[in-house]
Amino acid sequence: MKILVTGAAGFVGSHVAEFYARKGNQIVAFDNLSRTKILGKQTGIPTYNWKYLKDNYENVKFVRGDVTDFRDVKSASDGIDTIAHTAAQVAVTTSISDPRTDFKINAMGTFNVLEAARLSNAALIFCSTNKVYGNNVNKIPVREGEKRYSFDDEEYSNGTPESLSIDLCEHTPYGSSKLAADLYVQDYAHTYGLKTGVFRMSCIYGERQFGVEDQGWVSWFAIASFTKKPITIYGDGKQVRDVLHVSDLMQAFDKFLSSNMRHDVFNIGGGPENTISLLELLELLKELTGKTPVVSFAGWRSADQRVYISDISKAQRLLGWKPAIGPKEGVARLVKWISENDTVFG
Repeated sequence: MKILVTGAAGFVGSHVAEFYARKGNQIVAFDNLSRTKILGKQTGIPTYNWKYLKDNYENVKFVRGDVTDFRDVKSASDGIDTIAHTAAQVAVTTSISDPRTDFKINAMGTFNVLEAARLSNAALIFCSTNKVYGNNVNKIPVREGEKRYSFDDEEYSNGTPESLSIDLCEHTPYGSSKLAADLYVQDYAHTYGLKTGVFRMSCIYGERQFGVEDQGWVSWFAIASFTKKPITIYGDGKQVRDVLHVSDLMQAFDKFLSSNMRHDVFNIGGGPENTISLLELLELLKELTGKTPVVSFAGWRSADQRVYISDISKAQRLLGWKPAIGPKEGVARLVKWISENDTVFG
């Protein structure tokens, strides 16, 4: 296959490019290298993943381009069989301070990618988010434990299903722009017959993730622990997420692309068996590194979810997929990568 990966210099995008390059496919790595500028924060070397791909894979072609410019996207998609659309504005905080840029990248950028896919008749993987459910997640009753919250409703014992309402709640601009894109991807499948997989991702983590305070919290906590940077927890730290190692995400994408399915929507994360609270991650990092970071607490952030756990039963049933790497093993892999690349973080 010839595969276009938007956002290929990013964490998930670089792993998609590597995964399919290793299989011998021709990869077009597309990025405008704007992450640091958009977030206003930097961890490590912004071009690390871009250079990593260049240094290791001869079957990757690199294109500097912007998803908000249709001419760039259309040119890069010439002869493409599949598009993995991972490019995005990724931080809730940035979407609140600059909603126009957030909308332009997430909604308009996805529209441009969809048009390119339609004209090329290419299959499409879309990286959506659990934030499409907005504050409806917080309407699910929770109970508070010593170190974590948990759902207190048997209906959600397997986590949040794809059928949870996306309506009549706060989303934040980020959740709204991603939801608009999510719905457009679905509609292009129904209207134009494109093969599209929408993956509403929970917390994806792993090697080569340059987390910052506003995005990529698992990686940020690990990097901050190593570099002795202070960590601010917004809320009480008992927030729980299901976490998924990036290698397991690649398997989910691949199972969809190799299937006969034309379209579907999947909540994708570690599921109920792979959950961790912020406080529990700090304990795990101390166990793995022997380091105790400086931690302070601040007020809850807009639309933060006390518990988000993906119900992954649909992906398990239809794709024959399930996570293979648990949080302890996955975080240990991340810690090992950080320790072996400490010069990257200054």
